[in-house]
Amino acid sequence: MSRLRGLDRGTGDGVAPRWARWRDPAVLVVAVVVVGLGAGAGAIVFRELIFGFTRLFTGQQDYTAVPGAPLPWWPGAGRWFLLAVPVVGGLLYGPLVYRFAREARGHGVPEVMLAVAEGGGRIRPRVAVVKSLASALCIGSGGSVGREGPIVQIGSALGSSIGQWWRLSDSRLRLLVACGAAGGISATFNAPVAGVFFALEIILLDFSVVSFVVIALASVLANTVARGFEGAQTFLSLPPFSVGSAWELLAFAAVGIVGGLVGVVFTRTLYGAEDLVDRLWRGPEWLRPAVGGIALGAVLFALPQMYGVGYPVLEQAVNGGYAAGFLAILLIGKLVATSLTLAIGGSGGVFAPSLFLGAMAGSLLADGLGLLSPGTSTGSVALVGMAAVLAGATRAPITAVVIVAEITGEWALVLPLMIGVAAATAVSRQLQTETIYTEKLARRGIRLAPPGTPRWARRTVGDVLPDAAAPPTGLDGVGRERGVVRWSPVLEHHGGLGAAVDTLQRSGSATLPVLDPDGSRLHAVVGIPDLLHHHDAPADDGEGDDEQHPRCVVELAEPAPPGWEPPRGFVRLSGPEGTTLLLGPRRDLDRLIADLTPPPPVDESGDTSTTGDPPTPTP
Repeated sequence: MSRLRGLDRGTGDGVAPRWARWRDPAVLVVAVVVVGLGAGAGAIVFRELIFGFTRLFTGQQDYTAVPGAPLPWWPGAGRWFLLAVPVVGGLLYGPLVYRFAREARGHGVPEVMLAVAEGGGRIRPRVAVVKSLASALCIGSGGSVGREGPIVQIGSALGSSIGQWWRLSDSRLRLLVACGAAGGISATFNAPVAGVFFALEIILLDFSVVSFVVIALASVLANTVARGFEGAQTFLSLPPFSVGSAWELLAFAAVGIVGGLVGVVFTRTLYGAEDLVDRLWRGPEWLRPAVGGIALGAVLFALPQMYGVGYPVLEQAVNGGYAAGFLAILLIGKLVATSLTLAIGGSGGVFAPSLFLGAMAGSLLADGLGLLSPGTSTGSVALVGMAAVLAGATRAPITAVVIVAEITGEWALVLPLMIGVAAATAVSRQLQTETIYTEKLARRGIRLAPPGTPRWARRTVGDVLPDAAAPPTGLDGVGRERGVVRWSPVLEHHGGLGAAVDTLQRSGSATLPVLDPDGSRLHAVVGIPDLLHHHDAPADDGEGDDEQHPRCVVELAEPAPPGWEPPRGFVRLSGPEGTTLLLGPRRDLDRLIADLTPPPPVDESGDTSTTGDPPTPTP
């Protein structure tokens, strides 16, 4: 016993020996190396699967390089075969996904984000195999989607599987999932830097030093494997572009605004198409891709440039190879084809379609509308459009800037890319709450937060409203009297629980009104017990949405006179007849009261008589 005790000396009770403290990092490094190499190899295999199925269905390695070409072994059929190809493909991948891994349907990235944020990084190993086959079949048979979403899910499933086999902790599993995603992007686009930022900004939601180091290692290894097979050339072969003058940077900001709008339209079109097909379809889910393939085939027959990923078409547009009218057709066609492919149950990514839409929109602005002065290339505007639409859809600005510069080698355009992406991100943030990735999860009631965030912090006020009181008719029993109005702080329906609890505590009120999701009426009155009925949430640190942009609801003591309009910043809320409710910034409450308060009477000497105390500062 004394010898055993002697062996423990120097380590302290409960403290691991020195060799054990090196074991966990060493295992992690080995796992990262395996994941990085595996993601690189997986990207190569996946690409070859797509090429193989495309050759099987069309006789071409990439059908959009020769759009409209007939089958080499049946030239007399012309392009009529395009009507049948998506149906055949749907009959193959539809049952495959339905039977073995239903999470392989769609674009894949949201499922990876959910696994990292809430699933401890656990992804079923079979997902990698099913996703590879299903997405390759979908793209090879004409599905107008990208291959980056599938390779992210494939690489992430590989990382998760290795971590689970080695019985690593949840934190290590999450890192390996992000490593697999970074490796997939790096190997697919020959973009190791973009792969790192994609994993940090979209998948992991974490920019810690440890995360960066291990993800960078995996990305470099995956890229090295891919370069060994495919060479070191940039993903897109384009001539060098340049910016003529500093004044053109303003034009690139305008391109960014348009790109942000296109990104928002893409998101809404995609999910609108899914909603429409969900309402119309009444058959078995495994048959949905085949039946929907009839409509997709009609689109491909009318516009064969929509077949598959479509990088040759993108390159030709960036090089100024299409007229303005045809660019508009390609833009609309891609919106329809990609949305339809995913709505019918196809498997593929939205990253590449975002780049495609941006190239068409940017080229259209440059060539069709004459946005820029002579001497500035169409290509530079198109590249900014690519980054802008990607940022508008994904709201990942760093990834958008880096990946467009990296896949084209156009690092001289970093400043225009940054300006365009900043404008697009701002537009997207103003027009929609969710991104093209998080919208899929939000529709299932899931809101993501960085790993390790307590579950209550991922909940919103709206999530607990079923347990709250009935909708109020006004501010009786809630508001504070203030001159000619009664007012109260207001909680946002989508605001976080922590921020809501903090607002309630700071207000000194037992309850506060809550806006409905549209912000058009009062939805309920809640107190701290209502908010914490199922979730033990501490108060927020004061940096929630309610404290950054505090608003209040105001009820007028007397109905507003006919023709009266609230001052700038205030809007009317729907309420019971005879009640005037307004919503506006709390800082402008004094201005509203001054607007409503009649001026004091003036006597014959010109003196004014005050009828009350001046307004006190807004608390």
